Amino acid sequence: MPDLSRKRSSRGSPKTHAARRSLSVGGWIAVITTGLVICSSLTAYGAYYDLYGNLSQESIDTDAFGDRPTKVEGALNIMIIGSDIRSGENADYGEAEGERPDSLIIAHVSPEKGSATLINLPRDSMVDLPACDSTEDGKPGMQAQRGMVNSAMAFGGVECQWKAVEQTTNIHIDHFVSVDFGGFKNIVDSIGGVRMCIPEPIDDPKAHLTLDAGEQTLNGEQSLGYMRSRYGQGDGSDTSRIGRQQEFLGAMLKEVMNGEILKSPSNLYDFLGSVADTITTDDELTVDTMTDIAIAMREVDMANVNFVTVPNGQDPADPNRLIWREPDATQLFETIAQDGDITGEGEKKDEKEDEGGGDSGEEKVDPGDVTVEVINGTSITGLADEVATGLSGEGFQVAGTGNPEGEVPAQTTVYYGSGQAAHAEAVAAKLANATTEENPALGATVQLVLSADWDGLAAGGSDSGSGSSGASVESKSAADAETSC
Repeated sequence: MPDLSRKRSSRGSPKTHAARRSLSVGGWIAVITTGLVICSSLTAYGAYYDLYGNLSQESIDTDAFGDRPTKVEGALNIMIIGSDIRSGENADYGEAEGERPDSLIIAHVSPEKGSATLINLPRDSMVDLPACDSTEDGKPGMQAQRGMVNSAMAFGGVECQWKAVEQTTNIHIDHFVSVDFGGFKNIVDSIGGVRMCIPEPIDDPKAHLTLDAGEQTLNGEQSLGYMRSRYGQGDGSDTSRIGRQQEFLGAMLKEVMNGEILKSPSNLYDFLGSVADTITTDDELTVDTMTDIAIAMREVDMANVNFVTVPNGQDPADPNRLIWREPDATQLFETIAQDGDITGEGEKKDEKEDEGGGDSGEEKVDPGDVTVEVINGTSITGLADEVATGLSGEGFQVAGTGNPEGEVPAQTTVYYGSGQAAHAEAVAAKLANATTEENPALGATVQLVLSADWDGLAAGGSDSGSGSSGASVESKSAADAETSC
């Protein structure tokens, strides 16, 4: 197995190469993951080392952090960040106050398990931030305080953001990567666009995005707009946007891994050239380290590349902010820190074996045959999209999300049309508390209305101490991405 456990050396004052002003838009994670998966192929042509020379890099003094989370040998955690400073080529996308990650992700690579997990940390999350020193480029530093998880970047740069992510999640971070707007567009165009199924028309002036409904290939500009779009789709929340970003990332992975990129050295070189011109990394993410990651990742099946968002809910102190839901968030972080399995596949297998395959006499419906719409009747912003992501991960076909137009039932309810009772029961069975009720006005799509008594998805098992989280964590894989309608 490749050695992914290189030790980060001590440094004095941080040295910064002319790092790009970057903005993470979510698409970089697909770019970075697929780039690392295939970059080792270029070593045969001697071109990879030329591309590496185009990278922008920063020195990070992690020794200054003091006590750090324990590193699990053989596993790797990469912090994916980007600032929302908009200048130069990025100025067309409006103004943003301060330098804060637009998106923040921990990419966990687990070679022994043949898997990768991408954990989204919603930028609106309120957490206890550590103190950080001022920087040579003028950032003021900060005292320990309560603030948004992405605000550390504005006070102390990448090093402060790295420290904040480690201390709030207790996950050992090995490297960081970021990318900018213009570079992302170039990368998408270099692979010929990304095939997506757009369920409803989109008109979002803030994201510079107008799309018709239906199956289509998005170019770089459209893909960037889709990744940035917040108010033109769903309920306008950051968690809603994260769900759509995860869908796009899976589609982009499919495009790279199944398309023409891997079949031609020139195509491969152009693709990785776009990556190298775009990303900024820490200076210990070397050629050798990237090659180790590529070797470890190249056999990973897309079904084992999973996306998950930290469980969260509305901050009682501010309805426009989020707090991480406990104990689920801590259980997720502990599982990742220990290189455990968040999917619960082993538990599901055991449950099926325990069932013995007997016929209960009840009509059984495969989740793939059930289409469900999720309506958020609670005051928790983004809950419908979070639940939709969980149901999608269970195999259900999610038709859309929205807010109620009429009276909300007192109890979370799955409504169904004529002949769809079994479909409603299949959805209700995946929820901790829900009832079903017939609504003759509905057709083949069942409608889940989340009410004030919402208590989450049904538990997937308890913590056995073997690295499996007992948290109610919903995930989706890259293989689940809907690229056709």
